[in-house]
Amino acid sequence: MIYVTGDTHAEFRYRFNTENFPEQRQMTKDDFLIICGDFGGIWDIGWESKNEKYWLDWFESRPYTLLFVDGNHENFDRLYGYPVKEWHGGLVHEIRPHVLHLMRGQVFEIDGKKIFAFGGARSHDIDGGILSPEDPDFKKKKHDLDKEHICYRIDHLSWWERELATEEEMEEAYRNLQANGNEADFVITHCCATSTQTLLGGSLFQPDAVTDFLEYVKTHVTYKKWFFGHYHDNRNVSDKEILIYEQIIRIS
Repeated sequence: MIYVTGDTHAEFRYRFNTENFPEQRQMTKDDFLIICGDFGGIWDIGWESKNEKYWLDWFESRPYTLLFVDGNHENFDRLYGYPVKEWHGGLVHEIRPHVLHLMRGQVFEIDGKKIFAFGGARSHDIDGGILSPEDPDFKKKKHDLDKEHICYRIDHLSWWERELATEEEMEEAYRNLQANGNEADFVITHCCATSTQTLLGGSLFQPDAVTDFLEYVKTHVTYKKWFFGHYHDNRNVSDKEILIYEQIIRIS
Protein backbone atom coordinates (compact mmCIF):
# COMPACT_ATOMS: atom_id res chain seq x y z
CA MET A 1 0.00 0.00 0.00
CA ILE A 2 1.06 3.56 -0.71
CA TYR A 3 -0.64 6.53 0.95
CA VAL A 4 0.08 10.21 0.36
CA THR A 5 -0.64 13.33 2.41
CA GLY A 6 0.28 17.02 2.43
CA ASP A 7 2.28 19.41 4.58
CA THR A 8 2.64 18.47 8.24
CA HIS A 9 4.90 21.22 9.67
CA ALA A 10 5.80 18.88 12.56
CA GLU A 11 2.13 18.63 13.60
CA PHE A 12 2.02 14.84 13.70
CA ARG A 13 -0.11 13.71 16.62
CA TYR A 14 -3.58 14.39 15.25
CA ARG A 15 -3.20 13.39 11.63
CA PHE A 16 -1.36 10.13 12.17
CA ASN A 17 -3.08 8.67 15.21
CA THR A 18 -5.01 5.44 14.70
CA GLU A 19 -8.36 7.20 15.01
CA ASN A 20 -7.73 9.46 12.01
CA PHE A 21 -5.51 7.03 10.11
CA PRO A 22 -6.96 3.62 11.05
CA GLU A 23 -5.64 2.03 7.86
CA GLN A 24 -2.21 1.80 9.47
CA ARG A 25 -3.45 -1.12 11.55
CA GLN A 26 -3.28 -3.20 8.36
CA MET A 27 0.10 -1.87 7.20
CA THR A 28 3.62 -3.27 7.45
CA LYS A 29 7.07 -1.82 6.86
CA ASP A 30 6.58 -2.83 3.22
CA ASP A 31 3.75 -0.26 3.01
CA PHE A 32 4.42 3.46 2.64
CA LEU A 33 3.12 6.86 3.67
CA ILE A 34 4.51 9.80 1.64
CA ILE A 35 4.43 13.42 2.84
CA CYS A 36 4.47 16.03 0.04
CA GLY A 37 6.95 18.37 1.70
CA ASP A 38 7.13 20.67 4.73
CA PHE A 39 7.65 17.61 6.90
CA GLY A 40 9.04 19.86 9.62
CA GLY A 41 10.46 17.00 11.64
CA ILE A 42 13.98 18.28 11.00
CA TRP A 43 13.87 21.95 11.87
CA ASP A 44 15.46 22.84 15.21
CA ILE A 45 18.96 24.23 15.47
CA GLY A 46 21.31 21.58 16.81
CA TRP A 47 21.20 17.87 16.18
CA GLU A 48 17.80 16.31 16.96
CA SER A 49 16.27 18.14 19.86
CA LYS A 50 14.47 16.05 22.46
CA ASN A 51 11.11 16.73 20.78
CA GLU A 52 12.40 15.92 17.30
CA LYS A 53 14.04 12.72 18.45
CA TYR A 54 10.78 11.65 20.08
CA TRP A 55 8.79 12.06 16.86
CA LEU A 56 11.42 10.58 14.55
CA ASP A 57 11.63 7.53 16.82
CA TRP A 58 7.82 7.48 16.98
CA PHE A 59 7.61 7.27 13.19
CA GLU A 60 10.23 4.52 13.19
CA SER A 61 7.96 2.59 15.56
CA ARG A 62 4.94 2.89 13.24
CA PRO A 63 3.96 -0.22 11.26
CA TYR A 64 4.64 1.55 7.92
CA THR A 65 7.64 3.21 6.27
CA LEU A 66 7.50 7.02 6.21
CA LEU A 67 8.78 8.84 3.13
CA PHE A 68 8.87 12.57 2.44
CA VAL A 69 10.03 15.04 -0.15
CA ASP A 70 11.39 18.28 1.28
CA GLY A 71 9.37 21.47 1.27
CA ASN A 72 10.61 24.98 1.88
CA HIS A 73 10.17 24.72 5.66
CA GLU A 74 12.97 22.28 6.46
CA ASN A 75 16.36 22.81 8.09
CA PHE A 76 18.47 22.02 5.04
CA ASP A 77 21.75 22.38 6.93
CA ARG A 78 20.71 19.38 8.98
CA LEU A 79 18.65 17.47 6.43
CA TYR A 80 21.57 17.24 4.02
CA GLY A 81 23.79 16.03 6.87
CA TYR A 82 22.04 12.65 7.14
CA PRO A 83 23.67 9.68 5.37
CA VAL A 84 22.79 9.12 1.71
CA LYS A 85 21.91 5.62 0.57
CA GLU A 86 20.45 3.98 -2.50
CA TRP A 87 16.91 2.76 -1.96
CA HIS A 88 14.39 1.31 -4.45
CA GLY A 89 16.38 2.66 -7.39
CA GLY A 90 16.96 6.22 -6.13
CA LEU A 91 18.86 8.16 -3.49
CA VAL A 92 17.49 8.98 -0.04
CA HIS A 93 18.66 10.57 3.17
CA GLU A 94 18.22 7.97 5.88
CA ILE A 95 16.76 9.72 8.92
CA ARG A 96 15.84 6.39 10.45
CA PRO A 97 15.83 2.96 8.77
CA HIS A 98 12.13 3.48 7.95
CA VAL A 99 12.02 7.30 7.86
CA LEU A 100 13.49 8.40 4.55
CA HIS A 101 13.87 11.69 2.69
CA LEU A 102 13.32 11.19 -1.05
CA MET A 103 16.04 13.28 -2.62
CA ARG A 104 15.33 15.66 -5.47
CA GLY A 105 15.18 14.34 -9.00
CA GLN A 106 15.13 10.65 -8.12
CA VAL A 107 12.92 7.96 -9.63
CA PHE A 108 11.91 5.19 -7.23
CA GLU A 109 10.20 1.89 -7.94
CA ILE A 110 7.77 1.14 -5.12
CA ASP A 111 5.10 -1.55 -5.23
CA GLY A 112 5.69 -1.90 -8.97
CA LYS A 113 5.09 1.83 -9.50
CA LYS A 114 7.58 4.40 -10.72
CA ILE A 115 7.56 7.52 -8.55
CA PHE A 116 9.40 10.70 -9.52
CA ALA A 117 10.21 12.86 -6.49
CA PHE A 118 11.24 16.49 -6.47
CA GLY A 119 11.10 18.61 -3.32
CA GLY A 120 11.61 22.28 -2.66
CA ALA A 121 9.67 25.49 -3.17
CA ARG A 122 9.98 29.24 -2.73
CA SER A 123 8.76 30.57 0.62
CA HIS A 124 5.84 32.96 0.23
CA ASP A 125 5.72 34.30 3.79
CA ILE A 126 8.72 36.62 3.54
CA ASP A 127 7.32 40.07 2.74
CA GLY A 128 9.91 41.55 5.10
CA GLY A 129 12.76 39.74 3.38
CA ILE A 130 15.55 37.50 4.66
CA LEU A 131 17.47 38.83 7.64
CA SER A 132 21.05 37.88 8.41
CA PRO A 133 22.19 37.58 12.04
CA GLU A 134 25.57 38.86 10.81
CA ASP A 135 24.03 42.18 9.74
CA PRO A 136 25.02 44.95 12.22
CA ASP A 137 21.43 46.26 11.96
CA PHE A 138 19.86 42.83 12.46
CA LYS A 139 18.22 43.59 15.82
CA LYS A 140 16.78 46.89 14.65
CA LYS A 141 15.41 45.42 11.43
CA LYS A 142 13.88 42.51 13.32
CA HIS A 143 12.34 44.86 15.89
CA ASP A 144 10.82 47.09 13.21
CA LEU A 145 9.35 44.16 11.30
CA ASP A 146 7.97 42.59 14.48
CA LYS A 147 6.41 45.92 15.42
CA GLU A 148 4.65 46.14 12.06
CA HIS A 149 3.71 42.43 12.09
CA ILE A 150 5.47 41.88 8.77
CA CYS A 151 6.55 38.33 7.95
CA TYR A 152 10.27 37.71 7.51
CA ARG A 153 12.74 34.87 7.83
CA ILE A 154 16.24 34.56 9.22
CA ASP A 155 19.04 33.00 7.20
CA HIS A 156 20.04 29.55 8.53
CA LEU A 157 17.52 29.84 11.38
CA SER A 158 14.14 29.86 9.61
CA TRP A 159 15.15 30.08 5.94
CA TRP A 160 17.68 28.29 3.75
CA GLU A 161 18.78 29.04 0.22
CA ARG A 162 18.50 25.32 -0.50
CA GLU A 163 14.70 25.62 -0.42
CA LEU A 164 15.10 26.05 -4.18
CA ALA A 165 16.75 23.36 -6.27
CA THR A 166 20.26 23.76 -7.60
CA GLU A 167 21.20 23.36 -11.26
CA GLU A 168 22.89 20.08 -10.33
CA GLU A 169 19.68 18.72 -8.81
CA MET A 170 17.68 19.66 -11.88
CA GLU A 171 20.28 18.10 -14.19
CA GLU A 172 20.11 14.94 -12.07
CA ALA A 173 16.34 14.95 -12.53
CA TYR A 174 16.63 15.33 -16.32
CA ARG A 175 19.03 12.38 -16.49
CA ASN A 176 16.89 10.14 -14.30
CA LEU A 177 13.70 10.96 -16.18
CA GLN A 178 15.36 10.28 -19.52
CA ALA A 179 16.73 6.99 -18.21
CA ASN A 180 13.13 6.03 -17.44
CA GLY A 181 11.81 7.05 -20.84
CA ASN A 182 10.30 10.26 -19.39
CA GLU A 183 7.57 8.15 -17.80
CA ALA A 184 6.36 7.79 -14.21
CA ASP A 185 3.24 6.44 -12.60
CA PHE A 186 3.24 9.17 -9.94
CA VAL A 187 4.92 12.54 -9.54
CA ILE A 188 5.40 13.66 -5.93
CA THR A 189 6.50 17.27 -5.33
CA HIS A 190 6.04 20.10 -2.87
CA CYS A 191 5.17 22.92 -5.24
CA CYS A 192 3.80 22.58 -8.76
CA ALA A 193 4.34 23.65 -12.36
CA THR A 194 4.18 27.35 -13.24
CA SER A 195 0.96 27.02 -15.23
CA THR A 196 -0.68 25.03 -12.43
CA GLN A 197 0.38 27.63 -9.87
CA THR A 198 -1.23 30.32 -12.03
CA LEU A 199 -4.49 28.36 -12.01
CA LEU A 200 -4.33 28.19 -8.22
CA GLY A 201 -3.52 31.82 -7.45
CA GLY A 202 -3.23 33.95 -10.58
CA SER A 203 -0.60 36.61 -9.94
CA LEU A 204 -0.51 35.83 -6.21
CA PHE A 205 2.41 33.43 -6.71
CA GLN A 206 5.41 34.25 -8.85
CA PRO A 207 7.19 31.65 -11.01
CA ASP A 208 10.70 30.56 -10.08
CA ALA A 209 13.33 28.06 -11.16
CA VAL A 210 11.52 25.13 -9.51
CA THR A 211 8.05 25.89 -10.90
CA ASP A 212 9.60 26.41 -14.34
CA PHE A 213 11.44 23.09 -14.08
CA LEU A 214 8.19 21.40 -13.03
CA GLU A 215 6.53 22.96 -16.07
CA TYR A 216 9.02 20.96 -18.13
CA VAL A 217 7.96 17.83 -16.22
CA LYS A 218 4.30 18.63 -16.84
CA THR A 219 4.79 18.99 -20.60
CA HIS A 220 7.47 16.36 -21.28
CA VAL A 221 6.81 13.51 -18.84
CA THR A 222 4.02 10.98 -19.12
CA TYR A 223 2.44 10.36 -15.72
CA LYS A 224 -0.84 9.11 -14.27
CA LYS A 225 -1.22 11.33 -11.20
CA TRP A 226 0.72 14.22 -9.68
CA PHE A 227 0.43 14.99 -5.96
CA PHE A 228 1.79 18.19 -4.42
CA GLY A 229 1.40 20.27 -1.24
CA HIS A 230 2.66 23.77 -0.35
CA TYR A 231 -0.59 25.69 -0.97
CA HIS A 232 -2.52 24.36 2.06
CA ASP A 233 -5.67 23.15 0.34
CA ASN A 234 -7.28 19.93 -0.86
CA ARG A 235 -8.18 20.34 -4.51
CA ASN A 236 -8.27 18.45 -7.79
CA VAL A 237 -6.63 21.04 -10.01
CA SER A 238 -7.10 18.80 -13.04
CA ASP A 239 -7.87 15.15 -13.66
CA LYS A 240 -4.16 14.38 -13.08
CA GLU A 241 -2.90 17.09 -10.69
CA ILE A 242 -3.98 16.89 -7.06
CA LEU A 243 -3.19 19.50 -4.42
CA ILE A 244 -3.26 17.73 -1.06
CA TYR A 245 -3.08 19.05 2.47
CA GLU A 246 -4.68 17.29 5.43
CA GLN A 247 -6.22 14.36 3.60
CA ILE A 248 -4.52 10.97 3.50
CA ILE A 249 -5.20 9.23 0.19
CA ARG A 250 -4.34 5.71 -0.87
CA ILE A 251 -2.77 5.72 -4.33
CA SER A 252 -1.69 2.07 -4.62
